[in-house]
Amino acid sequence: MTLTGRSVTVRVPATSANLGPGFDTLGLALSVYDEVTVTVREKSGASVDVRGVGAGVVPTDETNLVVTSMAYTFEAMGQPVPGVDIIANNVIPHGRGLGSSGAAVVAGIVAAKGLLDGIVDIDSDALLRIATELEGHPDNVAPALFGGLTIAWLEVTGPQHKKLMVHRGVAPLVFVPQHTLSTKLARSLQPLSVPHEDAVFNVSRSALLIAALTQSPELLFAGTADKLHQSYRASAMPETGRLVSLLRAHGFAAVVSGAGPSILVLADGPGRRLEAAELVASESETDWEAMFLAVDVKGASLALGAKRRAQDAKGGSLN
Repeated sequence: MTLTGRSVTVRVPATSANLGPGFDTLGLALSVYDEVTVTVREKSGASVDVRGVGAGVVPTDETNLVVTSMAYTFEAMGQPVPGVDIIANNVIPHGRGLGSSGAAVVAGIVAAKGLLDGIVDIDSDALLRIATELEGHPDNVAPALFGGLTIAWLEVTGPQHKKLMVHRGVAPLVFVPQHTLSTKLARSLQPLSVPHEDAVFNVSRSALLIAALTQSPELLFAGTADKLHQSYRASAMPETGRLVSLLRAHGFAAVVSGAGPSILVLADGPGRRLEAAELVASESETDWEAMFLAVDVKGASLALGAKRRAQDAKGGSLN
């Protein structure tokens, strides 16, 4: 069976990892989306039309992260890699701690799943395994794949996840700066060991945060306290650190989003979000975009192209 002419569209949410104490473990899907349409062509190779965020900067050939992730998935499934034309409508900010690279990885993997539908079945375990192999950590790719609040961990058998639904009283707010920060740089500032009391502190706060996000939003402030990573990375993003401290001094559950430099506030209602936005607008030394978001509950979604849907409805193929 030839794949030529097959087309799929994948929509992937932004994510915020760590959420304060849940370093490399907790992640939250947010209602900002990249949308990628992949069409198989006869000619080998790849062309990528990048629109929106990253246009003119992101690679538009076989080195594009969506393309390499899709190709990796085809190879992992023992299938020949097809040539593709891709249209990428990017909205997730790049280099800001909102999971843009994880979203690209997930887009490529889920696109491969759609293109191989009827040929190879790629289940959720395989999706997470491949995504983690490509991204290195499951805390961003798990919520991008499955939505909601995810707890991710590693077993000998591979990465695992548990999806939880977030209490409807939780109102996310993200502050996005103009400047970027390398995740590699942020990770390089993390020490190899931490004091025992700090580790115990984070274990307790991570457990509390799960309860706060799923049942008791009034506990969000206490549940987002962290001693494992944010203070060590503060030197690389001083304005982020200053604003997180300012927000927390005013009682807001503010944390560094992922590796930063964006800031995530987990408010316990829309009114508190407005108060946080007003505080940052009046006290920030640089420009920050306030994004009033919702928790995405679906994760990555997949739609077949019009030609594919019509032929599938007739019981035909793309031969």
